[in-house]
Amino acid sequence: MNFTEILKETPKTQVKVLPTVIEITAQERKMIKDAAKHLQKKYGDYENRDCIKQIHQLASYFLPERILNIAADFSSDFSETQYGALIFRGLMDVDQESIGATPPNWQSADYSKFNLYGFACALIHGALPSKPVQYYSQRKGGGLIHAIIPDEKMKETQTGSGSSTDLYVHTEDAFLKHQADFLSFMYIRNEEQVPSTLYSIRSHESIGTKHKPLFDRIYKIPKDANLEISEDEENALDAVLYGNHQLPFMRFDAAEQLFNPGIRQTEEAHRYLTEFWEEARHLIYSGFTPQAGDVILVNNHLCAHGRSAFKAGVRNINGVENKCERRIMLRMMSKVSLIDMRAHTLTEDPFFVIEEHLGKNFELL
Repeated sequence: MNFTEILKETPKTQVKVLPTVIEITAQERKMIKDAAKHLQKKYGDYENRDCIKQIHQLASYFLPERILNIAADFSSDFSETQYGALIFRGLMDVDQESIGATPPNWQSADYSKFNLYGFACALIHGALPSKPVQYYSQRKGGGLIHAIIPDEKMKETQTGSGSSTDLYVHTEDAFLKHQADFLSFMYIRNEEQVPSTLYSIRSHESIGTKHKPLFDRIYKIPKDANLEISEDEENALDAVLYGNHQLPFMRFDAAEQLFNPGIRQTEEAHRYLTEFWEEARHLIYSGFTPQAGDVILVNNHLCAHGRSAFKAGVRNINGVENKCERRIMLRMMSKVSLIDMRAHTLTEDPFFVIEEHLGKNFELL
């Protein structure tokens, strides 16, 4: 059964909790845009380290009070009713004309066109509070924002650049001990009308009791299939669930842990993962289709994300295929504490994470 069939089969009544949707008012949207413009004028670029170092204070000063309160509550709410995702509808107005045509891939994207949106995303992370960081495992760093763009040459891959294959739900960089705490996905355009796909560990009933074996460190958690995997990395083991045993966090990547033919879990581990997936796959939420300017904020320890297959650059209207601009999504990642992962960052830049796999660092020249 493929991912699209799984979504069609998902019984809506089984979902225990749902992501919270926040409708941004016109006044709030103006405040956020004005703040981004002010910061752009002062700092030039959202990558400016002085800006990132002060992002908590800047968020408190510039963001609407309601957004600050929602973000603060979200950042430390690990309760059974917390889905782990916030949907901000209409956070920013996107100037489609200034963005221009969607480039063929992320490598050819002009990031100066996303500068204003980068500041807006950074402020949302700062409100948590959490500091934007970059990971060497992601495009050898690539900056604080990644433009996720369908790439015709990679359309069959299990990556953000793919489109014609299903991207299974996963926590970002599940293969890292110090994976991002929070993710934001800002939609610059989504003319194909591809729904977002989310899955929360809180959607289960009695997860800590029923799936207790998932706390055992017996599971292979390989790197993404598009990354080279050494023998010692393939055999490294860790837990899928961690933290509080009644209301746990998760480290899970269905595609790599269960469906990657090159990764062989032990018979015991495979059985537990399969039982977990058989329940989890019915709890996937795909009830929200992002529009330009929407932002999805995700707690990467509670909520996984993915997408179903789609035809890039094509929008189906009443059964008729119409050409459109391909989607663009901006992803930003952040960590609450730079101290906890200091052994895995560049000496001269604590915002740059060099962890390669489950506590092992890249050997950079």
